[in-house]
Amino acid sequence: MLRLMDDEIEYSNLSESQTGTNSFWLNLRNPSWWKRRTSMERCLTLLSTVVLLITTALVVALVIVLYNKANGKSNDVIHTEALQDDRRPSVGNSIKNDNANKNICLTPGCVHTASHVLKNMDSTVDPCDDFYQFACGNFIKNTNIPDDKSAVTSFSVISDLLQEQLRSMIEEPIKPNEPKSFVLLKKIYKSCMNKTAIEQDGLTTIKSILKKLGGWPVLEGSHWNDGNFDWRQSVYKFRKAGYSVDYFMDFSVGIDLKNSSQRVIDLDQGALGLRREFLAKGLEDKLVKAYYDYMVDIAVLFGAEKTAALKELKESLEFEIKLANISLPNEKRRNATLLYNPMSVEDLQRKFQSIPWLEYLNNVMDIPEIKIKNSDIIIIAVPSYILELEKLLSQTPKRVLANYILWRAAASSVSYLTEELRNRQLQYSTILSGKTEREARWKECVDIAAGSMSIAAGALYVRKYFHEDAKQNAVEMVNDIRSEFIEILKHVEWMDEATRKNALLKAAAMTSHIAYPDELLSNQKLEEFYAKLDFTSSHYLRTILNLTLFGTEFSFRRLTQPVNKTDWISHGRPSVVNAFYSSIENSIQFPAGILQGIFFSNDRPRYMNYGAIGFVIGHEITHGFDDQGRQFDKDGNLVDWWAPSTKEAFIKKAECIINQYGNYSIPEIGLNLNGINTQGENIADNGGIKESYLAYNSWEKRNGPEPKLPGLNYTPQQMFWISAANTWCSVYRPETLKLRVLTGYHSPGNFRVLGPLSNQDQFAQDFNCPLGSTMNPRHKCRVW
Repeated sequence: MLRLMDDEIEYSNLSESQTGTNSFWLNLRNPSWWKRRTSMERCLTLLSTVVLLITTALVVALVIVLYNKANGKSNDVIHTEALQDDRRPSVGNSIKNDNANKNICLTPGCVHTASHVLKNMDSTVDPCDDFYQFACGNFIKNTNIPDDKSAVTSFSVISDLLQEQLRSMIEEPIKPNEPKSFVLLKKIYKSCMNKTAIEQDGLTTIKSILKKLGGWPVLEGSHWNDGNFDWRQSVYKFRKAGYSVDYFMDFSVGIDLKNSSQRVIDLDQGALGLRREFLAKGLEDKLVKAYYDYMVDIAVLFGAEKTAALKELKESLEFEIKLANISLPNEKRRNATLLYNPMSVEDLQRKFQSIPWLEYLNNVMDIPEIKIKNSDIIIIAVPSYILELEKLLSQTPKRVLANYILWRAAASSVSYLTEELRNRQLQYSTILSGKTEREARWKECVDIAAGSMSIAAGALYVRKYFHEDAKQNAVEMVNDIRSEFIEILKHVEWMDEATRKNALLKAAAMTSHIAYPDELLSNQKLEEFYAKLDFTSSHYLRTILNLTLFGTEFSFRRLTQPVNKTDWISHGRPSVVNAFYSSIENSIQFPAGILQGIFFSNDRPRYMNYGAIGFVIGHEITHGFDDQGRQFDKDGNLVDWWAPSTKEAFIKKAECIINQYGNYSIPEIGLNLNGINTQGENIADNGGIKESYLAYNSWEKRNGPEPKLPGLNYTPQQMFWISAANTWCSVYRPETLKLRVLTGYHSPGNFRVLGPLSNQDQFAQDFNCPLGSTMNPRHKCRVW
């Protein structure tokens, strides 16, 4: 007791500021109840207290055990899978591993995913009324579009990350003995970033180039001599200089649609400076007027007199409007057979006599080892265009033709020139897209470098940033989803057996290219590919023209080479956030760039992956059977393999999709969607989401149910749909939205959710949506 007494004395001498006014200390100064007890009483009191505490603890423990048992939870976190494999357990098993006493996944990947979903979601919206708002409402509400962007989407978020990753590698100093391809990539970037050199050169180089191309009449004034001008000679000069040869007629080397084992020359309608949809409306259209003002201002900045520019470029624009009017609109270009019109050069000459075709084709080709002959077959996409072009060229003054084609050369060069020119370009771009600032210079330079040398950039990217395990999981998902599509084909009631057999053969023959080809890891392969590329000048514009020449010659030189549909070069651009289907190859491609972020992660439940990248995989598979893809057989040839009755049934079902989407209106821009132009993408969306959903359910049957995400009390199936919707959370500027609706092949993000999900019975069942609600309409559209 001495020690206690000493403590009592010590505490009693503390000042009030140290002890406060607590009466506990005052009680210690007088004999307590405890001190007045006998030794026996003290022992019995202590014993009773200990027993009471033990009893209380046992009761609490029992209650916890009973509660866990009632909720089907177990504290046993050791199981055979973990013991047999020293790798981290999969998310699919996290119900047993990560937090087994609760059916919730608490891995970092799951927590991050849940946070993202919750951040996007507006749970005050009834999912049966507007599932897009339910899944993306807060994303829309809280997302501010930066001044240098025209939209913010799930794709753009990942693209921004990829841009940062590429920058970190491209900005690294050139190392001794670094592979040539990476050295050239870094040189392009440095050339782009050297604004001082660009400003010092000013317009000297571009004016010299325009002079060699024949001179821009509006700049030359009375010094320009139309006697020296011939539109064909201009095209030949453009080809040698690295400019496009497609301003009057599009010239390309492609794979023969009806014999996909060989290549052929294609001639198509000319590439316009502004979309046909706008130019066809004439100068009264707001965007056409903005285009005209931009033409005039650029010419004046180049040194033209304002009065001359106003007159001459109006004539140039009127010519371009006529080109637009003789072009075929996109709605009429969906039937590949109509665009396949083979002719020998001799027949071409007989039919369109004003153009010396053999001379023209050989000069545009301009590859010494390739000589085009009169017997060679050329594919003409739109014969009526060439017929009308002949008349137009013969009726138009040479000065107008020269102003048009030189304007196109000048306009294509502006991005690589001075800030004064680029600022005027930005003003024009603001009217088109709504964005008011250019993106940071480094972003632009990364995009140009990586876009110009995409194989080199892709090789850098996958070597440093791509996670190899993602590739194998993506392969598994592709196989699962294709299997479900094959099952759908087996049971489609409107398809006759002969057509069904061909469809099944096509689905089985579809090849896939996941992440990147192994050749990107070989410096030797890269060296071989870029062997003929070199930069003789550090001047930015000349570097760009050099790259264009390299790409053009690579493409044209392939005319006489055998077709290899699995060629690594064609699938060697992994640093893009996109996915593709090729009718000619009957192949699907999912570059490494899209196998990340909101689309894919190994560190989250599979229902999130099947809802996101699975949706995209199903979308690309279904493209093989949309209104355009269905025109090609399993080998990528343009063949009509459909029985007439089945084709008619398909067209009827496609019309349902056309009408459904064509009736979607966008009040903020006063337009409806173009159901015809978007039908291929909409058919792919509707089929893709269904296939991925069925594939996930099959996966779940094989592997067992997955845990929930923290804070999200939804079933795996409900989370699948939420994940799918999250991939299309988007905010657009009105100008960009209008441009997308009028010219695009894809529906805006909200309709890529509302359309496909409202057509799925499984969605309505999973969210218990009443029949007749927005997301469970009585009449649904289905192709597949």
